[in-house]
Amino acid sequence: MHIGIDARLTYHQRAGISRYTRHLVEELANLDRENTYRIFQHRNHRETLVDAPNFKRTTLYTPVHHRVEQFMLAAELLFQPLDLLHSTDFIPALYSKIPSVITVHDLGFLRWPHFLTEDNATYYSQIDRGVRHARHVIVPSQSTKNDVIGQLGVPNNKISVIYEAAAPLYQPLPIEETRAAITRKYKIPDKFAVFVSTIEPRKNIGGLLQAFRHLLDKYNIQNTGLVFVGKRGWLYEEVFETVERLNLKDCTFFVGRVPDEDLRSLYVAARCHVHPAFYEGFGLPPLEAMACGTPTIVSNTSSMPEVVGDAALLVDPNEWEEIAVALHRLLTDDDLHSELREKGFQRAATFSWKRAAAETLEVYEHVVKGIPISPEIVREHVP
Repeated sequence: MHIGIDARLTYHQRAGISRYTRHLVEELANLDRENTYRIFQHRNHRETLVDAPNFKRTTLYTPVHHRVEQFMLAAELLFQPLDLLHSTDFIPALYSKIPSVITVHDLGFLRWPHFLTEDNATYYSQIDRGVRHARHVIVPSQSTKNDVIGQLGVPNNKISVIYEAAAPLYQPLPIEETRAAITRKYKIPDKFAVFVSTIEPRKNIGGLLQAFRHLLDKYNIQNTGLVFVGKRGWLYEEVFETVERLNLKDCTFFVGRVPDEDLRSLYVAARCHVHPAFYEGFGLPPLEAMACGTPTIVSNTSSMPEVVGDAALLVDPNEWEEIAVALHRLLTDDDLHSELREKGFQRAATFSWKRAAAETLEVYEHVVKGIPISPEIVREHVP
């Protein structure tokens, strides 16, 4: 098979979809030495994502999320001898005749449209055409599959659930030594809770800040910080306005996007990780935190209970007092902390990028050969 993977977005950001794309192509290169791959990258992207004999980097000039994207992409793909194109950023090449597979990571833009900018609303408005055009749809959770069926009307047998995983990098480190080094580097307190994601309202950062204010006022928690790791995203200004309004400047720390090695250290050093998002298609940061041995607090909505199982504290994202109580428990209860640390290790180990790549390759083979795919490609190993 001659397979193309659209990785242009990896030039613009390293989080979310880009991390998914990077992990996938790396594991496909480890797994598959028979088929040939073209990895389509942005013209300004100097890094080659994977180095393997059957993988070829191919430059595309088509811009990402641009009004001319679909027309330019179809024209450039005319010169690519492909049996299949995998579009990892939701929308396929709508005017290309190449059979396509797409990954739909979540439908947050339909559930929470008020969190979208105008440009992103225009891009994601193509999702109905996208799922009709694609030969097959990959989703990262059963929750997202239910959304794709319910909101977009995609047939059950056209969707495969393929779980993502924490990268092998995310493992434990010596806690005290790691904490001393990373807190010194980023000038943060020795004791802190960490949030890892793009800084934008849809992640419920406002609710988390309100919960932290309540934690400080009601429970008299002192010398504890709230550290935010991630770049500024859509409508981020509201987050900093909330910090000012709640008088939290002295105990909140926005460190921006950090190298992966530093992110690992921040996970390890944190007393707990918290991810109270309103909605997630999968939710990779909680899994990374658990793999590092850090107990996590997540919302009890969408895919997150599916990801963490019984290895985390679940909270209602709309109840900031509930978030505050969960934070207080993990900051102060050593027995609970130890219990969730061990459960987190076990839970994270049930997910694997190697397995995700193998299941994705199975989808490619079925699509190219025109063989119907079982509606449940994820079988006995469903977490």
